[in-house]
Amino acid sequence: MTPIRLFAAGSLKTALTEVAQAFASSGGLSIEGRFGPSGLLKDDIVNGAGADVFASANMDHPQALRDAGRSGPVVMFARNEMCALVRPGLQVTGDSLLDAILDPSIKLGTSTPKADPSGDYAFAVFARAEAVRPGARAVLEAKALKLTGARDSPAPPPGHNVYGWHVSEGHADIFITYRTNVMAARDRNPVLQSSALPETLAVGADYGLTVLNDAPPAAHALARFVMSAAGRAILAAHGFSPPPSRTGSQ
Repeated sequence: MTPIRLFAAGSLKTALTEVAQAFASSGGLSIEGRFGPSGLLKDDIVNGAGADVFASANMDHPQALRDAGRSGPVVMFARNEMCALVRPGLQVTGDSLLDAILDPSIKLGTSTPKADPSGDYAFAVFARAEAVRPGARAVLEAKALKLTGARDSPAPPPGHNVYGWHVSEGHADIFITYRTNVMAARDRNPVLQSSALPETLAVGADYGLTVLNDAPPAAHALARFVMSAAGRAILAAHGFSPPPSRTGSQ
């Protein structure tokens, strides 16, 4: 049987690989996963790449496929939030985070906006900083180093978490990314530090799922499994939060 073709955000790789294994073990088909920046995956689908299910780190990219008549309804299936990964030895708390990222001597890492929703969410953090400290947004947008998420972004050595690698190698002192990415980086390298964003800067991330037109029935079964209690338990174990009730668009 032909595997189900799953295109999914890179931040979902570990969690959805485990979901796929559980789905196959329960009698479903095997999954062929392709993981990467959601914006680039959406562009690849638009340009003809074969996909059955698309799981994005935002709602906009799958909705663009829906609006173009390429897929079915979009459903929010998980949530995340932005967090700061911090190099060892740098003392940062939620209260001091804004001062730290505005410090000219601090290298600030983000992903690439538009290509990767993580970059868009990081820039939304900068927009929130403007309300706290006028002028902060322009400073942060200008100094942000877009280290991941583009087609030509450097890849870490095999076995390394990309965010932890950038911080460990000194490419960034603070990297604004998803909480789940920070958790994974610190699991790999416990000397790395983390800081939650203060409420004034907090930005959440909504993850959207859609099934492409002409996908086989098994693809719809996979989507249902992702949103089932079993699928959400796996996502929760990897740091994702459940969506609010009654979500989705038609």
